[in-house]
Amino acid sequence: MGQKINPLGFRLGTTQDHHSLWFAQPKNYSEGLEEDQKIRDCIKNYVQKNMRTSSGIEGIACIKIQKRIDLIQIIIYMAFPKLLIESRPRGIEKLQINLQKEFNCINRKLNIAITPIAKPYGNPNILAEFIAVQLKKRVAVATAVQKAIELATKKADTKGIRVQISGRINGKERAGVQGTKKGRVPLQTIRAKIDYCSYTVRTIYGVLGIKIWIFIDEE
Repeated sequence: MGQKINPLGFRLGTTQDHHSLWFAQPKNYSEGLEEDQKIRDCIKNYVQKNMRTSSGIEGIACIKIQKRIDLIQIIIYMAFPKLLIESRPRGIEKLQINLQKEFNCINRKLNIAITPIAKPYGNPNILAEFIAVQLKKRVAVATAVQKAIELATKKADTKGIRVQISGRINGKERAGVQGTKKGRVPLQTIRAKIDYCSYTVRTIYGVLGIKIWIFIDEE
């Protein structure tokens, strides 16, 4: 049997960095992890409610959290940050106030920064959201995947991409797996910089799982 491993965890320390940077005692480690997950969920829910886009894509690629004794630094990497700022001019301040109330940051200062991504369609999370929006509009799976691959290859100049969708594809009675690949995706090469995401989308037929691997470069 093949031993499956997350491509991001497999490359930690070589081509991949941690999304959370902080130190804690062993007994407090689980609390820190839970707090990080709650912060990410709170930010995603806020962006989903306040960001108005015609495409329906939220555009959050990654949320990095750095913690010190007196400071929590949150960096949000977004594909289309202007849309959030234009729809809510004081949106970042309100988000910061909401997080401070939610997590009782009395002794710690909370700082939020938004960083734009140079090539949005070279990020698997953005592509997964794009495919999810297409599937909710009842677009055929093969058509949605082909559009996403074209965006990744033409607008982001990726060296390779692999997309896999599992579930009741196109409303079939039996669940199945459908995959498409273009270019090279060397998953066994540790020095190969590969970005990966797993995304869940709810459709009228049921839940579909989307997995995307993108080969960016080789160090």
